[in-house]
Amino acid sequence: MEGVTLRDGLVIPETELSESFARAGGPGGQRVNTAATKAELRFDVAGSRALTEAQKQRVRQRLASRLTGEGVLVLSASEHRSQARNRESARARLARLLDEALRDQRRLEAKKRRGERKRLRQRPTPP
Repeated sequence: MEGVTLRDGLVIPETELSESFARAGGPGGQRVNTAATKAELRFDVAGSRALTEAQKQRVRQRLASRLTGEGVLVLSASEHRSQARNRESARARLARLLDEALRDQRRLEAKKRRGERKRLRQRPTPP
């Protein structure tokens, strides 16, 4: 694979991703005890060369609860019975999280301006 491609064309290279696999619980019968299907994906936001400083800051701010103390985003996937599908799932989740974190919040700003405009139309309250 060539890495994770985000919506705006930004690519997180394979070299910046770290993957590990472990045994996962859940469906699978006795196979669960022998197959390492749980996928854990790590992305070092602080050390990334694919993101600009402004993008790193935005990701750190918006995904603060998901980052480790060192600024590493850790995602694990164990929904599927196969290692490959869990790996795909973790990568898709990484792309979705980064897309959401890097997206501008224009809609909320426009909503606030519109609400303020409507508030000014109201009859003034007596002092």
